[in-house]
Amino acid sequence: MFTLTLTQGIAGVASGSLVGFTLGLIGGGGSILAAPAMIYLVGVASPHVAIGTSAAAVAANALLALASHLRARTVKWRCAGVFAAMGVLGAALGSTLGLMIDGDKLLALFAVLMIVVGILTLRGRSALGRPDVVLGRDNAGRLAGTGLATGSLAGFFGIGGGFLVVPGLIFATGMPIINAVGSSLVAVSAFGLTTATNYAWAGLVDWPVAALFVVGGLIGSALGARAARGLAGKKGALNVVLAAIIVSVGIYILVRSLAGF
Repeated sequence: MFTLTLTQGIAGVASGSLVGFTLGLIGGGGSILAAPAMIYLVGVASPHVAIGTSAAAVAANALLALASHLRARTVKWRCAGVFAAMGVLGAALGSTLGLMIDGDKLLALFAVLMIVVGILTLRGRSALGRPDVVLGRDNAGRLAGTGLATGSLAGFFGIGGGFLVVPGLIFATGMPIINAVGSSLVAVSAFGLTTATNYAWAGLVDWPVAALFVVGGLIGSALGARAARGLAGKKGALNVVLAAIIVSVGIYILVRSLAGF
């Protein structure tokens, strides 16, 4: 897509480390950070290329973070599977629609959604959750519906969707946030791959930049998963971290997007 300088290459690896750390820590935020980093730090000029490339990089980094959570046994596989399967369908539909929308307007809408979800996440910080939750008749329908809606939004905004998946899993099942974080990475990987495939088909993925982000994510994802397990023992701490990251970056993107109008 464009020739990378040494400085841009270093920025790509550093950004990938931050993306991987965020995915391991809160199960989301990868795309929240990846797309802006590609635009403002690495220098990817097209918002659509940044979105498509970030989707590919985040999917790969999410798989790396998932491996760390698997070792800690924080993944609810059956719940995550239903959520992800319905989400993939939504992501395919949403990403097709997102390609038709102006890139700058897409980023502004993305920022507003982030701020709303961040506030809602902060409001639920006192809930401990049910660590013994399993897939059943009482939550299968809600998991499927929430997964479809989340996948549609993730695809529309060209994101892995983790910052939507974690609250969605908690809403649908009542599981603790540490289990939602680990389980969300299954859906984030699936959503990201679906969205990236759609954008790649349109020629809107810069593969060298994506590779730099993945290299950085190798280290960041392992550190993030370790930090998540530490914060999980402190009531509400992980929720506060998740909400703070979402709202802060959402405000930043919104200000930058509005300044360009």
